[in-house]
Amino acid sequence: MILIIVLRSSAKMKTKLLFTVLTTVLFHQSTPQCFPPYAGQQPSKNTHSDLYGGQQDFSLALLNAINKIMPKENLFFSPYSTYHALLIAYFMAGGQTESYLKKVLRLQENEGKSDVYAAYKIDKFMTQFIAKNAPYEFTSANKIYVSDEVPVRECVANDFPQELEKFAFKKDPEGSRVAINNWVENTTHHMITDLLPPGTIDSSTDLVLVNAAYFKGIWENKFNPELTKQEIFYVNPSKQIMVDMMHVEGTFRHDISEALGAHILELPYKGENISMFILLPPFSNTEDSIDATLKSLSLENFRKIVDKDSLISRTVQVALPKFSLETTIELVPVLESLGVGNLFKDNADFHSLTDKKVSVGEGIHKAKIEINEHGAHAAAATAFLTWRMSDEDEVVQFRCDKPFIYLIYNGKTHTVLFTGVFRKPSIS
Repeated sequence: MILIIVLRSSAKMKTKLLFTVLTTVLFHQSTPQCFPPYAGQQPSKNTHSDLYGGQQDFSLALLNAINKIMPKENLFFSPYSTYHALLIAYFMAGGQTESYLKKVLRLQENEGKSDVYAAYKIDKFMTQFIAKNAPYEFTSANKIYVSDEVPVRECVANDFPQELEKFAFKKDPEGSRVAINNWVENTTHHMITDLLPPGTIDSSTDLVLVNAAYFKGIWENKFNPELTKQEIFYVNPSKQIMVDMMHVEGTFRHDISEALGAHILELPYKGENISMFILLPPFSNTEDSIDATLKSLSLENFRKIVDKDSLISRTVQVALPKFSLETTIELVPVLESLGVGNLFKDNADFHSLTDKKVSVGEGIHKAKIEINEHGAHAAAATAFLTWRMSDEDEVVQFRCDKPFIYLIYNGKTHTVLFTGVFRKPSIS
């Protein structure tokens, strides 16, 4: 699962920058830092929770924006990956571009870059620390590939020692493209291959921002492969396709949300932290039920879903399609619809990175998910859902035999890792 943003050089005049170089107790006192977290005072103690509260809001807005541009397709992407790639762009930006990104990323107005940088470092450390002993695999890595002909401010190299890497884009654009693709493939355990097609990197490329995210989880309650069988999936009330349907019965957290017009189910992965939440709306003859639920999926309603006290534990018989999806999304129109302003214009401001004028060329996001009986490696038209609440000891049937929304959520870090809409099985 990755997002990549390619920046190319502009012929416009260079912008000279003046920065105050400060020191921080997180690094050697003589090392210049762009975003010193402890410049005279501690960063805001709420920055980390505020940052990833913003990530939740951004994730929902991104899901709605992509759904509007691709309204009839299966969707799968990583808002976590997209958010972190844009976060790197925010650190590199200045002026109006920085202001646009701060708004789109839902960062708090009273928090400066030093606060956000501290939150970014905390999240990076927490993610790596938790993953070491977790029964699931989750990796998120950022890269800032810079042309060896672009003068980078020394403090950027100090602040991002693991992320920053120099490439000979002008002399060897094809070799650079292959090297970036190889890094993405290795980081995602060979799930995402050939991200950048030939010609994506050329001699005018100055900088490439990449985030690669990988997840492999095992269901806490595995589906029995012997129960998987061909069943009908109702694409709409008048169209059906056969699909391999998995089955499991167990104790799951479940509820009916009148606000969202959907049944809600949590399918946890081993390790307690990460779960898949499925939002299953009924058919509607007047409006796309997926669209109706997405319109109602506000931050407040989302937090009610993932709150551990909001859903009810009960016995549920689950039927879920076995599927594999790979999607590529052109992010420029999506992000422009969210208000990134001049990010993709020639007058974009990246003076926190360099005094050389650069602008964003494109944004590419590629994602893949495999859902099977073990976990995730990242009815007729008359079968309308009932809105009657079941008795707690009654077995509930949760049949995903119609389009549904799904989110993979990390309850430990309160972040939306992946999300999508399953509208129809692929026809082999």
